[in-house]
Parts: sequence; structure tokens; C-alpha cells
Amino acid sequence: MMSDAHPNGTDLCSKIARLAMEHGWTQEEFARHANLNRLTIRNVFQGGKRRLHNATVCACARALGLSVADLQMLPFERLAPLMKVRGLATADSRQRQFEQATQPELVAWLERNSQRANQLTATEMDELLSLQGTGGPLTAFGVAHFVELIERKRRLMEQAAAVAGTEYIDLLEQFVQLLYEKIQPYADRK
Repeated sequence: MMSDAHPNGTDLCSKIARLAMEHGWTQEEFARHANLNRLTIRNVFQGGKRRLHNATVCACARALGLSVADLQMLPFERLAPLMKVRGLATADSRQRQFEQATQPELVAWLERNSQRANQLTATEMDELLSLQGTGGPLTAFGVAHFVELIERKRRLMEQAAAVAGTEYIDLLEQFVQLLYEKIQPYADRK
């Protein structure tokens, strides 16, 4: 099954290409971030001569840190402020954040794992930066441990958002409520 936001996919393709460029990514870099074939991304950047598969749209949205619905439905002019609200970093802001990494373990991890580091949102990078310090959590548990936790949280949020857009939202709501009640202190329960 294939999908476009509009009858022809050129609007969606140009939006994806513009957002990728806002991140400072070349076609090849975006293909790596989206985990897609370079020929597929070239098609997107050239205005979508072929219709995009749902999986392609989903991979592009995920790489850009957006939901598929936002990517498809919102005009670019409304997506740019949304990206700032969600803390998605552009190339310049990401570089500034990397410069704030002072702990040697964090600096080394960022250099060794540049592709994964580039996928961190501004909020996620701020979370990592806040863990810096002599004898702090990054030293005790390692940068990779915290990055994996951040990536797991992001995947869970994406999956929950996908389920919330289906007929299973009631089940998701019940499950989350049950878990939420479990983590609340006993005194707060009524």
C-alpha cells in the first residue's frame, strides 16, 4: 500500500527534503538517519517522481523526529515552529550543544557515535549534558547506558503514539493508567 499527503507526492517530498536540509543533512546523511536506500532519498529530494511507500514516509518522519500525521498534514510553515517546540535541533544548535560536552567520556562517545548523536533531539542532548560532572552518573554508568535509555524512551513514545492513533487507544489508556497507578507512592492513592 502506498501513501501521499496529497494526490501527488511532490508537496510531501519537498517538505521532507526541506526539513532534512534544516537539520543540515545531505541526501546521503539523511538516508543513513532514515535507514533508507540512497536512491529512495534521491527520489524524495528530486520531488518524488514515484509515489512514496508508507514505510518510507514513516522512516522519514522518524528520522526527522515527527509523527507521520504531522509530516503529512501540516504545512512546512507550521512544522518549523513545531520542531522548535519539540526541541528538534538544527545543525547549528546541535553543534552548540556538542560544544557544551565537557566530560571526556561524553566527548569521546559523541565523536565515536556521530550518527546516533545526530539523532538526539535538543531535549535529549540537554538531558545527557545535565548528567555531566566529576563522579556523576555518566562516569558511574557510562554514556552508552544513558543514550540507550533515551533511545528506548523515544521508541516507546513513538510506538505509544502509533497505537494511540488506532482503535486500540482504549486498551493503551487502560494499560498506561494501570502502570501509572503502580508507580505512584502508596500515600498518593485514594
